[in-house]
Amino acid sequence: MKADTISLDIAVRRAELTPERPAVYWRDRWLSYREMNARAGRLAARLAERGVRKGDRVSILAQNHLAHLDLILATAKLGFIYTPFNHRLGPPEQQALAAYVRPSLLLFDADNAEKAHACGVPTLSLEDYPRWLEHAPAPPPPPRLSSEDIQMILFTGGTTGLPKGAMQSYRQGIANAAATTLSWGLRDDDCVIQATPCFHAAVNAFTTPLLHLGGRVVLPRNFEPAAYLRLVRETGTTILFLVPTMYRLLTEAPEFAAAELSGVRWAISGGAPCPEPLRRAFAARGVRFKQGYGLTEAGVNCFAMTLEDAEIRPTSVGKAVLYSEAVIRRPDGTPADTGEIGELTLRGPHLFSGYFERPAASAEVLRDGWLWTGDLARRDREGFFYIVGRRKEMFVSGGENVLPVEIESLLYQHPDIAECAVLGVPDRQWGEVGLAVMVRRPGADIGAAGIRAYLRGKLAGFKIPKHLRFTEALPKSGAGKILKSSLREAFEREGHAQDPS
Repeated sequence: MKADTISLDIAVRRAELTPERPAVYWRDRWLSYREMNARAGRLAARLAERGVRKGDRVSILAQNHLAHLDLILATAKLGFIYTPFNHRLGPPEQQALAAYVRPSLLLFDADNAEKAHACGVPTLSLEDYPRWLEHAPAPPPPPRLSSEDIQMILFTGGTTGLPKGAMQSYRQGIANAAATTLSWGLRDDDCVIQATPCFHAAVNAFTTPLLHLGGRVVLPRNFEPAAYLRLVRETGTTILFLVPTMYRLLTEAPEFAAAELSGVRWAISGGAPCPEPLRRAFAARGVRFKQGYGLTEAGVNCFAMTLEDAEIRPTSVGKAVLYSEAVIRRPDGTPADTGEIGELTLRGPHLFSGYFERPAASAEVLRDGWLWTGDLARRDREGFFYIVGRRKEMFVSGGENVLPVEIESLLYQHPDIAECAVLGVPDRQWGEVGLAVMVRRPGADIGAAGIRAYLRGKLAGFKIPKHLRFTEALPKSGAGKILKSSLREAFEREGHAQDPS
């Protein structure tokens, strides 16, 4: 069967296969697959009534809301492109995104009304959304779609300049769902809480694969540790998916010690390497851990491994998922040797279709069918991959390469350090040196001298950061990633003649 003859309307197929099975938990009740399909049909009808056509972008500027999933499921019913905005960006950035992708309609919640109205595009309040959806006209005829048509534009987590819109085709979504389900061993009785923002590519980590599979998705408006642990118990959550900062907040919550976690099959960390102390904290509660890796441009799930392998190699992301290939390359494109650090490249049907209206940027990362990820990695003799940092984050100090993630891994093992970030900053003598910015655990009084003493003997001298800073909190992107560019800018503004001891 040709790809363009396959039904791409997952909502209608799921409603046929498992109509009464619970699909999404929203505002204290389960909605079935039949209900979700009906909602998506009404939304498509309403959008068509407003003149939305195939290829138009429809955006949403809101905390996690059922409308995010309505929009995703309605894309195949009308052919529009789901293009969510990061609600954590400021008004000028929202205006720039709107000017870039030119949405035909922008849905917004009450918290983001001012930002939405400033974008200069047609808007719809989510306060009016339920009533608007309820009185929909007859659904439009289904569009003619191929698997290469674009379903989503998700903005990269770019920490400098305007984020690029990564175009994700239906082909990519299907490939990601199939590879994730089969490679990770997802089941139709699995349940995951979508606690990371829906505007981020993490919506494709579990939510869209489980909606393909017929599993269950819990959708809280935002992440709050006590509420999250309550939802795990009440909804029968079987897999945990969070970024390391969220896992840390869970372990620090008073409710964590007595939380009901016996139904959790495993937990996976995304966005950044998960520190060993966090893995130990969950292991003590009987929860087994994996390390994930993915990026907006590739699905997002790129590697998989068994729980047994994850416990033997806790810092590995595993091996490439089904239907994909991973090769570590030198700058000249030749494959790196076993153990040699190089740039990770990926190939397969889970790759994106380029950046929206950015052909030069697309050509830079998509070369001869391979995605150059910008991430540095190595592969061991057994074929397991390890992510060692971003190519752009590696710095050279006195002629020696320094990988921040190596230093961060050690700092996270210090009992007094809750969070940290290491980056390279200019230095007259050495070219670049390390800057470590750390958040102490409550009650800790560790200083720079203590950190230097801790690192001495564990790292070569040139790897020990010259500049050490402590702060109350680290700046983060909407996806929960630490914004090292903001730390660099703050360091440059404050100067670095003296460091605390």
